[in-house]
Amino acid sequence: MNYTPKMLKDYLANLGEKSFKQTQIYEWLYQKKVYDFDKFSNVSKTLQEHLKQDFNLDFIKIEQVLEGPLVKKFLFRLLDGEKIEAVLMEHDYGLSVCVSSQVGCNMGCRFCESGRLKKVRNLETYEIVEQIILIEEYIKMRISHVVVMGIGEPFDNYNNIINFVTIINDAKGLAIGSRHITISTCGLVPKIKEFMTLDWQVNLAISLHAPTNEIRNKIMPVNQVYSLDILIDTIKEYIAKTNRRVTIEYVMLNMVNDKEEDAEALAKLLKGMNVYVNLIPYNETAHIEFKRSSKERIDKFFNILKKHKINVTIRKEFGGNIKAACGQLRSESD
Repeated sequence: MNYTPKMLKDYLANLGEKSFKQTQIYEWLYQKKVYDFDKFSNVSKTLQEHLKQDFNLDFIKIEQVLEGPLVKKFLFRLLDGEKIEAVLMEHDYGLSVCVSSQVGCNMGCRFCESGRLKKVRNLETYEIVEQIILIEEYIKMRISHVVVMGIGEPFDNYNNIINFVTIINDAKGLAIGSRHITISTCGLVPKIKEFMTLDWQVNLAISLHAPTNEIRNKIMPVNQVYSLDILIDTIKEYIAKTNRRVTIEYVMLNMVNDKEEDAEALAKLLKGMNVYVNLIPYNETAHIEFKRSSKERIDKFFNILKKHKINVTIRKEFGGNIKAACGQLRSESD
């Protein structure tokens, strides 16, 4: 599950095998869901032995499932004993899974529960892919949409994320359409620049959460490395190069970033850009002091952005009752 089609073809070429064997192996793994090399009936015994010698098909494990209205939260135990979480959401357009990319997170966003545990390590490609496979197996249904917005900063695990997307998007892999895949970043500028060179149709979301450097510095340490003006210039460059719309995520924190002047500043910042803003009602946790903006303040903020002709929505809430909502995922079971 760690190998992209190209990586697997290169492996097979080194063995003197034909490249079409890659397609056969992918079909067994991702289409037929067979995880025993001895059962790959159209693969030679010699190649089966090589596969058994060079790869293992040990899976991460589902340790716990919590269920709420239209949502399920999965706690996974990794092979080394570490834990991560993923969330399944039912939408009118299909089933979406929010996957994790790291054990812990080093970005340190002040309002985020996931970042309270510092990064232990990056997830390997297979550990991200298997979150989807195991959830599909559990629910006996196909996942149509994937968002990389769980525990961790995806672009801090860039190579594994790119391999993950390549595998799940491949026609013989999980065959999830590229426009149904979204990667979220808090603003790692060099990786956004690298990502824009791929000529993909994958969606990009930016966790902005503040309209000024002053506010962003207080709640998002990454802003002290890649300031708001640098990030906005990079988003503009991305839009110009890819001709793709960018989602701006904005969590609503009471009396922190939700004032009328903040809405005006955000509208000015994003004026003329091909973006849409997703206002996220904050999900409070016992360990963090930030509070949710009132519905009145969120609606007023929304209306100011609409007045300035900024495309904006208020995110539908999922999973707050089982701590599965945005910013609530943990790498631990407690």
